[in-house]
Amino acid sequence: MEVRPLDISGAWEFTPVLRGDDRGVFLEAFKADVVAEAIGHRFDLAQVNTSVSAAGVLRGVHFADVPPGQAKYVTCTVGAILDVIVDIRVGSPTFGEHESVLLDDETRRAVYLGEGLGHAFCSLADGSTVTYLCSTGYRPAGEHGVNPHDADLGIEWPSHGRDGRELDFELSSKDVAAPSLSHAEADGLLPMYDDVQRYLAGLR
Repeated sequence: MEVRPLDISGAWEFTPVLRGDDRGVFLEAFKADVVAEAIGHRFDLAQVNTSVSAAGVLRGVHFADVPPGQAKYVTCTVGAILDVIVDIRVGSPTFGEHESVLLDDETRRAVYLGEGLGHAFCSLADGSTVTYLCSTGYRPAGEHGVNPHDADLGIEWPSHGRDGRELDFELSSKDVAAPSLSHAEADGLLPMYDDVQRYLAGLR
């Protein structure tokens, strides 16, 4: 498995070795020791989520309060998505920046985003199936969002899907109503970079 740290600290890309023949393909989608070596501590699996999305569905930007936050190991088992990691940690050197990774059923790569980072994706094909390995369970009171179309984030969402058709974005009512990054910061919703670093130090 190839490991690549992303430009936003606390995020990595994992690309598995695909072993295929005329019967199909085999891969190691998740290796606890490889992930632990990359992130500097054990990844404790608390919950596995799956979402299935039509082409053009846009989910996020979602994040959780720290502590405990919610680290995610994300892969797309069917279809394709543009996965976006957003640094929403106030005080971070890359605050407000984002990085995009194509996840699909061809390369089978995955991304890991640590506690305190925001996550979003756009489905590029009908039936895109995304699996999230999560370090903590869902806590409604501690879950928040930032509007994925916030101009200050500057995320360039794809205009066309994997089949070349133009995408018609579809968001949940919750994501449509999510605040901008600046409003979320003013309301005290965003995690503080130093708090996240202290929490991660405790995990190590």
